[in-house]
Amino acid sequence: MPRASIVVPAYNAEATLDETLRSLVAQSFRDLEIVVVDDGSSDRTPAIARSIGDPRIRLVQQPNRGLAGARNSGIHAAKGEFVGFCDADDLWRPTKLARHVAHLDASPQVGLSYSGSELIDADGRSTGLAQRPRLSGVTAAHVFKRNPVGNGSAPVFRRAALDAIAWRPAQETARDWWFDETFRQSEDIECWLRLALTTDWDIAGVPGLLTRYRVAPGGLSAALDRQYDSWERMVAKLTPLAPDFMARHAPAARAYQLRYLARRAVSAGDADAALARLRAAFAASLRPAFEEPVKTGVTAAATLALAALGTGPVDTLRRAAARRTA
Repeated sequence: MPRASIVVPAYNAEATLDETLRSLVAQSFRDLEIVVVDDGSSDRTPAIARSIGDPRIRLVQQPNRGLAGARNSGIHAAKGEFVGFCDADDLWRPTKLARHVAHLDASPQVGLSYSGSELIDADGRSTGLAQRPRLSGVTAAHVFKRNPVGNGSAPVFRRAALDAIAWRPAQETARDWWFDETFRQSEDIECWLRLALTTDWDIAGVPGLLTRYRVAPGGLSAALDRQYDSWERMVAKLTPLAPDFMARHAPAARAYQLRYLARRAVSAGDADAALARLRAAFAASLRPAFEEPVKTGVTAAATLALAALGTGPVDTLRRAAARRTA
C-alpha cells in the first residue's frame, strides 16, 4: 500500500495535465500513488494520464460529476494514509509531499496540513503574487474568515480526518461524500470549515510556497455573483451545525469574502463590481478594516483608482497589497 495518495480531478485538462502529473511523479517522497479522476472529459485527458508511463498513476473514469464529485471518487479510490489534492492545472514543488508527510508524522493531532502557494499565469510563469497564509493557531474562525488553506491544490489530509467528515446522502449508492457535490463553488472552504466545526482535528500549515496555483486571466461579474451566492449557501448549510459560532463570526467573514471579491473584480477590470462589493464589505462589518488595515486600505485605493483612472494605474497597488499582506 502506498503511504500517500494524490488525487487529481481532471476535466478536459489536456492543455495542462501532462505538466501537472510530471510535477507529481517528481516528488522527492516516493511512496505514493497518483489517482487521476477523469470526470467525463471529451478531450485527450485520459490518454495523457496513461502516457506518462509511471506505474504509480491510476486512472479512474466517470461521467461528469463536477470538481467535488471527482475529488470524492479519488478519495474513495485512494489507498494512502495521507491524501493530497492537486487540480489538473496546478503544480507541486518537488518537496511538497515530503514536507506534509513529515508534518503529519510529527503532529498526530493535525488532520489537515497545507502550505502557501505561488500564483502562476496560464503559461506557468510566476505572476509575482503569492498566498502566504497563517500557519499555526488556526481556529474555525480563521478558516471561516480568511481560509488559510487557500486553494484546492494546497492541502494534504490525514485519511482518518477525512473519514471523520464523510457521509452518504440518501441518493448515493456507490460511495461516501467528503466534499459536498451539490456545490459547484465554495466546495473546498465548506469542507475545511466543516472539519473545523465538527471534529477535534487541528488544521495547520508548513512554511514555503509549495503549491504553484494557476490563476485564469480576467473574470466576469456573473462569476463573482455565483461565487458569492455559493459562499452564502455554505453559510446557510453550516449554520445549524454551529449557530452560536455563525452568529458571532458571519458578519466579519462576510466582509472578508466581499473584500476578496472586490479585489477579484479589480483584477478583472470591473470597476462597478469592485465598488459594489467594497461598499457591501464595509456595510457587513468593519472588522477587516481594523484587523487588516493595510490590505483593506490598498483594496479600497485600487478600487477607487480603477473607477477613476482605468486598469493601468491599479496594478502597482494590487501587487503591493498581495506582497505585503497575502
